[in-house]
Amino acid sequence: MTRRVGSGRIGFCPVTVHFIGAGPGAADLLTLRAVEHLRTSPVCVYAGTYIDDAILAHCPSDVRKVDTARMDLDAITAELVAAHERGQDVARLCSGDPSLYSALAEQSARLDSAGVPWDVTPGVPAYAAAAATLRVELTVPEVTQSVVLTRTQARSTAMPDAEALSNFAATGATLVLHLAITRIGVLADELKDHYGPGCPAAVVFHASKPDQLVLTGTLDDIAGQVEAAGLKQAAVILVGPAVGRAPGVESHLYDACRDRA
Repeated sequence: MTRRVGSGRIGFCPVTVHFIGAGPGAADLLTLRAVEHLRTSPVCVYAGTYIDDAILAHCPSDVRKVDTARMDLDAITAELVAAHERGQDVARLCSGDPSLYSALAEQSARLDSAGVPWDVTPGVPAYAAAAATLRVELTVPEVTQSVVLTRTQARSTAMPDAEALSNFAATGATLVLHLAITRIGVLADELKDHYGPGCPAAVVFHASKPDQLVLTGTLDDIAGQVEAAGLKQAAVILVGPAVGRAPGVESHLYDACRDRA
């Protein structure tokens, strides 16, 4: 049950569809709340391209599994609405965290139109799992204090003009590129103009999964490593001095001499 405020109404109503962040891939990186929703939902709708059997093992043995890998948005919405009409809860698994590149906006808008209640359970985003694998902090005092999460355009929807990669690169922030691995050669060349050819770069494929692959280098050589490894999808690109564990000053937060007042 959830308390909803909006449209002049306040009250409690049952939630049918639980959008759940499945995390970067490892089944033990799901939140406790996510596991509880999986355990108690008779329907599980997931993208088989990214969600494996280890995660689905959290579901009950008699769960209805719906793989969306070859389904369009209309077909997915129909499954969610049908479950609601049957009085069944749905665990709608999204890879990583639902707040990033999950099509949450489109799906939830359709559910609102159909009168189907929903909520969101966050998950560990892929970039966080990649940073953990690399054992790096992406914000280093007096080196960079910002992280830009973005993607590039290939066969996907257009990027807003103001969000050109060069605009983000000009800030010197740590860049995390999603859905961009097939264009890494072009991107690396573009980023050299701002970060320099020797800037640290890393690629993490299937972060946290058993077949995880980590490539580290610079903007000068990372594209060649990706090509040699044959990576085509499910990889996160990280660029910036912090990726190479650039030394910075010690954080004021733990400074013994800081003002304790």
